[in-house]
Amino acid sequence: MCRTLLAYLRGSQKVPSRRTRRLLDKSRTFHITCGVTICIFSGVHVAAHLVNALNFSVNYSEDFVELNAARYRDESIFFPFSQDPRKLLFTTVPGLTGVCMVLVLFLMITASTYAIRVSNYDIFWYTHNLFFVFYMLLMLHVSGGLLKYQTNLDTHPPGCINLNGTHYQNIHLQDYLSEHFRESFPEGFEKPDELTQKRFVKICMEEPRFQANFPQTWLWISGPLCLYCAERLYRCIRSNKPVTIISVIRHPSDVMEIRMVKENFKARPGQYIILHCPSVSALENHPFTLTMCPTKTKATFGVHLKIVGDWTERFRDLLLPPSSQDSEILPFIQSRNYPKLYIDGPFGSPFEESLNYEVSLCVAGGIGVTPFASILNTLLDDWEPYKLRRLYFIWVCRDIQSFRWFADLLCVLHNKFWQENRPDYVNIQLYLSQTDGIQKIIGEKYQALNSRLFIGRPRWKLLFDEIAKCNRGKTVGVFCCGPSSISKTLHKLSNRNNSYGTRFEYNKESFS
Repeated sequence: MCRTLLAYLRGSQKVPSRRTRRLLDKSRTFHITCGVTICIFSGVHVAAHLVNALNFSVNYSEDFVELNAARYRDESIFFPFSQDPRKLLFTTVPGLTGVCMVLVLFLMITASTYAIRVSNYDIFWYTHNLFFVFYMLLMLHVSGGLLKYQTNLDTHPPGCINLNGTHYQNIHLQDYLSEHFRESFPEGFEKPDELTQKRFVKICMEEPRFQANFPQTWLWISGPLCLYCAERLYRCIRSNKPVTIISVIRHPSDVMEIRMVKENFKARPGQYIILHCPSVSALENHPFTLTMCPTKTKATFGVHLKIVGDWTERFRDLLLPPSSQDSEILPFIQSRNYPKLYIDGPFGSPFEESLNYEVSLCVAGGIGVTPFASILNTLLDDWEPYKLRRLYFIWVCRDIQSFRWFADLLCVLHNKFWQENRPDYVNIQLYLSQTDGIQKIIGEKYQALNSRLFIGRPRWKLLFDEIAKCNRGKTVGVFCCGPSSISKTLHKLSNRNNSYGTRFEYNKESFS
């Protein structure tokens, strides 16, 4: 989860292989896998300790008092009627830290579910940051000295015979050896001599001594934890200066656009930033894909926000006036004080690779178009430095007004490549999934888009077959940002073989 480090590795020449860079996109999946693994083996760990507590009690031995967690035989049988369980859990370091870790882990697990993240992101954010408390408790958990090892193996080897103990104090060595080998060898075999017998039997020279193991958990945790803390400190220093908001634009279908500038801010197409507004929430922040990146000629960059939760609603109310007023607010025209806004990033995403394929298929669902907006803006500025030579852009929306978010950009881009005699560079297809009849994007300048507007949903299999036929033997990058149903369909079709030798490589964007 060191996002700055991952963004550096993706953008540098340290990872020249595209296949290796695609593995960096699995960092979130790997993070979730590690979390699930911790939960599973934590349950196994707790269950094993409960079984151990029972075994220590039932199999209590006075010969090894130091190794017994129980104080007397069958101690655990009386647990329901005594104070012993609470003493064990809350008066010992392993017990108290173990209980606290189980509680912290339970809060993190339940608050990480999809339902909680969608309904109340604050709960997820605050509880997930308890990971630091969890690791601190984990390093203290092993400091109670419950696990021990023997320090005098040379003078008391495992399996040795303690002749000075209670069981053998009145038995002479030769008598014990004779008795031992009489039982070991069946009748008819010749008994070994005394010297040979002593070689087979280990004699204890002294009582066993035990010492608590030195805690080693910190050796495994401190390195990654320090790396993560150093990265967070760097991000905190980098993002401590607020941005300057240039304009805030209200778009149809509850979408808001923010344009801003910040000194020495650089970003690549397809990357995202994290917005933090203290006036909305002191600790909560959210990632948003850049829809406009700074270039050599302009320092402005921007994001589009879909108003879908309590954080975005409060943020909108701070930036925008009531809907009856103008849709765009320019600070130098209206005397309006914007709240302080901080950004963290930029960070890498799979969509940075879309310009590194010769052919790319970009599929967007609704507001999922935002990752591709910065790529289209980049192509509008200059497309020649990039490897990309053909782009299939598919955008599916439920209502006609949603296309107006980037309708101007698509029209300008379409006209640009027609004027440069490259009409096949960008293939734009817009799909209106829910409608009562034939609709069009209102406006004279949108005629080029209306001719590419289709009613219904795309026929994905036919689309993949057409792309494979037109790009025989090539590798096509498939990029999707939208509903999981579309993502699963594209992923399945990308793994399907075709008769044209075309290879599809699937990539997906996800913040949830």
